Amino acid sequence: MKKIWPFLITGLLSIGIALGFFSILTRPVVVVQPVSPKTVLTNQPPFAFTSGQSLPITGPDMIMAANVSKQAVVYIESRTVSSTGYFSRKSYSGSTGSGVVISENGYIATNHHVIEDGGEIIVLLENGHEYPAKLMGSDPSTDLALLKIEATGLPYLMFGNSDSLMVGEWVIAVGNPFKLYSTVTAGIVSAKSRNINILDQGGIESFIQTDAAVNPGNSGGALVNTRGQLVGINTAIMTYSGQYEGFSFAIPSNLAKKVLEDIRQYGSAHRGWLGVVIRPLDNTSAQDAGLNEVSGVVIEKVNENSAAEEGGLRSGDVIVNIDGKKIVSSPDFMGIIGQHRPGDLININYYREGKIRQAKIKLSDSQNGIARDIATSKAPDQILKEIGMDVRDLNENEEARLSREGVMVNSITEGSQIEGVNMEENFIITQINGVPVNNVNDFKAELQHAGSSIYLQGYYEQFQGDFAYSLDLK
Repeated sequence: MKKIWPFLITGLLSIGIALGFFSILTRPVVVVQPVSPKTVLTNQPPFAFTSGQSLPITGPDMIMAANVSKQAVVYIESRTVSSTGYFSRKSYSGSTGSGVVISENGYIATNHHVIEDGGEIIVLLENGHEYPAKLMGSDPSTDLALLKIEATGLPYLMFGNSDSLMVGEWVIAVGNPFKLYSTVTAGIVSAKSRNINILDQGGIESFIQTDAAVNPGNSGGALVNTRGQLVGINTAIMTYSGQYEGFSFAIPSNLAKKVLEDIRQYGSAHRGWLGVVIRPLDNTSAQDAGLNEVSGVVIEKVNENSAAEEGGLRSGDVIVNIDGKKIVSSPDFMGIIGQHRPGDLININYYREGKIRQAKIKLSDSQNGIARDIATSKAPDQILKEIGMDVRDLNENEEARLSREGVMVNSITEGSQIEGVNMEENFIITQINGVPVNNVNDFKAELQHAGSSIYLQGYYEQFQGDFAYSLDLK
């Protein structure tokens, strides 16, 4: 037995040594790399979820803006009804798009091209409620239209300042592409003051370009900043396939707000005119004018009797600034002028013969017209007093009894112009100059911009048929 122990001990030592070498050979290799001073090491895993909590949001928080804007963006269907066949079956055609509620009492902004081919306009709110809408007016030169539905307490969007948008700023587009209601997409402002030549001659193109996904059905929807403010009305895409390819365009909110307010007050856009023909500034023109940068627009022609001529501008002048806003290109110029009404005063900085000059100019009401202040036009109540008529809304009993809407002629002044055309009291006016009116507000809005004459159509409850009266305004 004693002779076996040395062999046993030797064998155990050999096994131990062999296991030691095997452990060393199979140990993982650790490579140590240098860490730059800016590198931060952490023991936390890349996604550290804990029960009942969510990851913190990084980057712009768009959830609030999306939730607010979804409630204020509506689906619009513009229908044309026609009867066909022996049984006069009704068929519907038209277009669909989006709109933005801009007041709690039912004013809705959309694109002109969304509603231009339809007669009946239906609005579907985000909560599923459906309303017929009245077209208050539209402006093809900016592709804007204003609708009104009879509702109150609606969620709506506040206008933001589109001039303060910066390239690279996050925005979201909200609309109804392909009838997918309340769709929200996100992107950044890719460029400003874009001209893509989609409007007719005389149109104002100074679009905000974004890469937020916009498709057919988004037209008239909202472009919103991360604060939930309306900064644009989505209008167009640039595409070869007919679908979104990375380029979408919106009407700036500052321009939209002015045009929509004009339509609300007067029934149409009142556009201020400077009365010049312009072209973009090139390198040669910039050098000739003594400019260090190619930024501005060159006046090619000054129209006779225009606001520009009255303000002392000449052909060859280079406009570089209007009201403290830098003019880089023609769309900049058109966008800023488009935000003004006839009679507005603007401050223009321009170069002539290498020297900077200034001019304060009162905008006119047409390309060649002399400037006048729109505020001097008569108020509707004054017009009614002068022609000798007072009107009121139909009461509940009359609305229930009569089959048509309108406004009631409440009284006629003896010896007045209205009496002279043989109109009688209780005449119910349904149209003024061919535009339907449902209430006194509608009637006065149309009367405000009726021009030099008015043509009133309507009916008497006690007589059959329609009646019409025409008179010239003094």
